[in-house]
Amino acid sequence: MSTLNLYEADFYAWTQEQAMLLRSQEWNSIDLPNLIEEIESLGKQQRQELRNRLSVLIGHLLKWHYQPQQRSRSWLATLRIQRLDITDAT
Repeated sequence: MSTLNLYEADFYAWTQEQAMLLRSQEWNSIDLPNLIEEIESLGKQQRQELRNRLSVLIGHLLKWHYQPQQRSRSWLATLRIQRLDITDAT
């Protein structure tokens, strides 16, 4: 099966093959166009995830500040989780 067909048929197997080719420095065998596309996509996904987590964190911080009578353990847990996940993502 060609690399292009593998990319379309079994993405996981394609990623493993590309990793093996990179490790063995078989530069001419790497599926460069698709590898570039996937790396760019991964970066965009990570950035979007960080934006989403920051939005949730800011929203809950605003609620915490402006609605002190509504404070709950679940809000506090959300604040802690988002902070930890943001720290892990950066």
